[in-house]
Parts: sequence; structure tokens; C-alpha cells
Amino acid sequence: MEVAIGRTKLSLIPGDITKQCTEAIVNAANSGLMGGGGVDGAIHRAGGPAILEECRRIRADKGPLPTGKAVITTGGKLPASYVIHTVGPIWHGGMHGEAELLVSAYRESLKLAADRGIKTISFPSISTGAYGYPVEEAAAVALKTVVEFLQEDTSLQEVTFVLFDTSTYEVYTQVLKDLIQDR
Repeated sequence: MEVAIGRTKLSLIPGDITKQCTEAIVNAANSGLMGGGGVDGAIHRAGGPAILEECRRIRADKGPLPTGKAVITTGGKLPASYVIHTVGPIWHGGMHGEAELLVSAYRESLKLAADRGIKTISFPSISTGAYGYPVEEAAAVALKTVVEFLQEDTSLQEVTFVLFDTSTYEVYTQVLKDLIQDR
């Protein structure tokens, strides 16, 4: 699915984010920045040791990455030139600021990309794997946040959500249709 938000193309595709040829991909990282499971582990494995080396330097300089914040590293061996690492919230029922922290994770990633002059960026579904955020709620937060950002900032040319499984893709597609219909 693809829609235009101002001059920016917003797309939803099923697939593997490590194969994306956008300038930057977003990593749903943990605060330690040392790789892990899910998309985080896949990005570190596909990108090679250069990503981990930069993450170690960032962690040595700044400590663990707080939830909702973002940092950028090389893309290493990935087709993308950069990886933007962000930490999404762990789901604790929705009454502990999870939505606000997820909004921050997306906004900080988009802001970092725009500040660096990056024109194309790909996102996974942040926090919906091991962190347990319900997909429908996460999709609503993610897509609303991205659409609002793109209405304010016109520097990005393309934002793609790369969704690993069919059910997640279908949920994001329905949420985006509903969001566009309500605009």
C-alpha cells in the first residue's frame, strides 16, 4: 500500500528490513545497543561488526540509550547507508506511558533522519515483538506519528514500513486506510 503525505511517499510493504535499499533503516534496539533478538539481531547479523563497534562507542560515551530516544550508526554491510537505533517501550498494559514513548521513538528517528539530510527511511513495527506491544495499537501510534511528522517536515521523500509477517502487514494496511479516510 502506498499513499502521498504532501510530497512524501508513505509505503507499507511485507518483507525483510535488512534488504531495504533506503538510505536509512530503523532498528528496534534494546537500550544496551549490543544486538539481540528479532529485528535487532537480524540487523546486527546482516550489517556485520561495524554497526556493533559504533554502538559500543556510543554506549561508552553516553551510556544506555533511553526508551524513546534514537542514535545513528553506519549501515555496515547492509544496503542502507545508515541504521537509526531507537528503543521502543515494553508493553505493560498501556497505562505506563507506552504510547508517548512509542511516539517519541518514531519522532526521534524521523528527526534524526531529517537533520542528517536523509531522504529515504524504512521502519519495522517497533515494540510489537518481544516487547509485547499489541500490533493494532502500535500501528495506530506509528502511522499517526509518521503522518503528523510528514505534514510538518517536507524533507523526507519516502518513508516505508517493512513488516515482517502477513498479519502485521494486514493490520498496518487497515490502520493506514482508516487514518487516511479520517483526514
